[in-house]
Amino acid sequence: MTATAAEHRTAPARHPQRWLILGVICLAQLTVLLDNTVLSVAIPSLTRELHASTADIQWMINAYSLVQSGLLLTAGNAADRYGRKKLLIVGLVLFGIGSLAAGLAQTSGQLIAARAGMGVGGALLITTTLAVVVQLFDDTERVKAIGIWSTVNSLGFAAGPLIGGAMLDHFWWGAIFLINIPVAVLGVIAVATLVPESKSKEGDRPDLLGALLSTIGMTAVVYAIISGPDHGWLSGQVLLSASVGLVVLGLFVLWELRVPYPMLDMHFFRDQRFIGAVAGAVLVAFGMTGSLFLLTQHLQFVLGYGPLDAGLRTAPLAVSVIVLNLAGVGALAVRKLGTPGTIALGMVLVSAGLAAIALLGAHGYGGMLLGLVVMGAGVALSMPAMANAIMSAIPPEKAGVGAGINGTLAEFGNGLGVAVLGAVLNSRFAALVPAAVGAASLPAALAAADGDAERLSISDAFASSLETSQLVGAVAVLAGGLLAALLLRRAERANPSPGSPGSPGSPGTSGTPRTSGTPESPGTPGSVGSQGSPSDSVSGAA
Repeated sequence: MTATAAEHRTAPARHPQRWLILGVICLAQLTVLLDNTVLSVAIPSLTRELHASTADIQWMINAYSLVQSGLLLTAGNAADRYGRKKLLIVGLVLFGIGSLAAGLAQTSGQLIAARAGMGVGGALLITTTLAVVVQLFDDTERVKAIGIWSTVNSLGFAAGPLIGGAMLDHFWWGAIFLINIPVAVLGVIAVATLVPESKSKEGDRPDLLGALLSTIGMTAVVYAIISGPDHGWLSGQVLLSASVGLVVLGLFVLWELRVPYPMLDMHFFRDQRFIGAVAGAVLVAFGMTGSLFLLTQHLQFVLGYGPLDAGLRTAPLAVSVIVLNLAGVGALAVRKLGTPGTIALGMVLVSAGLAAIALLGAHGYGGMLLGLVVMGAGVALSMPAMANAIMSAIPPEKAGVGAGINGTLAEFGNGLGVAVLGAVLNSRFAALVPAAVGAASLPAALAAADGDAERLSISDAFASSLETSQLVGAVAVLAGGLLAALLLRRAERANPSPGSPGSPGSPGTSGTPRTSGTPESPGTPGSVGSQGSPSDSVSGAA
């Protein structure tokens, strides 16, 4: 059977309310994405009102992203097997309950636990939203629908600090979580009423042990990174946590090699294209999220902006990504430069943006603005090309798994960026300020300072520490980008093919040549999803 015939046979019927359903899906997706960034502008409020340390703040952010990243692939497989509509509703309910618990939290520990619970709901939402989109739209409309869904990702990144700042200007910090509840309720009603059920008749079994091992392993490693500055990198607590994390991740690899339905097929790592794209995807997320974590503190603690003003001043990064994505700059770059060249150029721009923020933004916003726009241009170039490379390195029948891997890597990079750059900040700050003060957060250090001169010295030390952290991020992103481009170029030379990453294609789609009549499964930057195979069944149209 030809590919064209297969596409015609398996194309889903056009649901009469598909665009309305897409709006519901995007609303649910936006809510999850906002919670990846909205917390950043609340850091000073949480520091004051919950007496949260820097490590506490990092865990409030990482508890959400690490739990979510550990469950993404399992959530996608479960949605395929048991029904995407069912698990979309479950995800909304869990996310709403977690938001209520977070908004009413009285201690840092309670908020961290609530954020972890929200991460479970977020994993279900991220995987099922794209899976439902893939089921609703045929090939003629799917690219447009996925494009809208993908643009919402960047919008969430831009709107998080802005909405968080606006809420904090009028309400207490808990309001940034409670606002999710009416959205979740509306989403449950809309999904139950409008979204048709769909599932695969032969879906892979969920890899529950793999999800548990990966979550424990990543959490332990990041805990060691966060705790290092306070307890000492060679302390028993840090070494034990790091050792446990590495051992558990090793067990995860062994389990994935043995289990018949692995969450992550380790054989993918034999492909240099896959390894190169993986390195780039992690480090772009590392640079973006780690930079935002540091930047919001710089704007508020050092330059003295309020939460709303700080949120507005972080928006140019995501706005530039949105504008360039809509203009199709990434697709044009891949056609002109090839995938390795586009990734190299994009990562160089991301690195240059981070360096500009560090070196030119020390005493004002002008340098930061330049750095944010340059970073946005780099992300708009590199992320679609890397998603295309990941999908091209994976067999067509595993296209959904490839998209899930892409999303997991992005989430892991998010958590790693906050942990590593936050640890560099803490270490540098502790080295510049007397130990009795440097171990605390900046507000606590300023409160304990003796006189204006010492407070000024502490502020300068914090600014210097931020600069060091940004430069470390810039070097890491640049090295990762060049490594990714090199591996991809070598893979292209060794295995040239019409479907190679360097061939003309539309970034943000799988870019995989359609063989054996297998329908293409779209993948977008930062997106995750599940396979829309011919064995899928769709029922329950509204």
